[in-house]
Amino acid sequence: MAELRVEPLTEALWPAFEELMADSGGPAARCWCMAWRLGPEYRKRPPSANHDDFRAVVAAGPPPGLLALSGDTAVGWCQLTPRDAVPALDRPWRLRRVDDVPVWAITCFYVRKTHRRRGVTSALVEAAVDHARAAGAPAVEAYPLDGTVSPSSTSTGYAPTFLRAGFTEVARRSPERPVLRLVLA
Repeated sequence: MAELRVEPLTEALWPAFEELMADSGGPAARCWCMAWRLGPEYRKRPPSANHDDFRAVVAAGPPPGLLALSGDTAVGWCQLTPRDAVPALDRPWRLRRVDDVPVWAITCFYVRKTHRRRGVTSALVEAAVDHARAAGAPAVEAYPLDGTVSPSSTSTGYAPTFLRAGFTEVARRSPERPVLRLVLA
């Protein structure tokens, strides 16, 4: 998508992000990217609490992810942080740490329905790798679904998107969920 640009989510872009999440009308509008920060507890909270807490994360910085924009309209989102910023990622046995490398983690995507299957996720993955590299991350990990094993929808992406971007499988503790990594150093 030639008109697409990807920017780190800052306070200046919060209104565009907020509109994207609110427009989703589904889980993204409830979670506000707090699931991997809080674990299942995020579901027990009102969406407004998740909204307010994630806004505080954005305000405190550094940017917790990347926003894909077409003009001034947000069309996609990718949460990208050092893995330590998303502690609930250590809870599921299938996603536990592979080793002690201080990886950055791509943990979540949301793409506006009107822009799905148009390369937004791939553009976000490419920008995430560049952003993590610029920040000095030694590697980036992702935890997508393997669509050949589990055809369910996912907010974590699908394995082929990451494999095309150069990621390799470093662990697979359950058939449907590989741990993929791209070494940057």
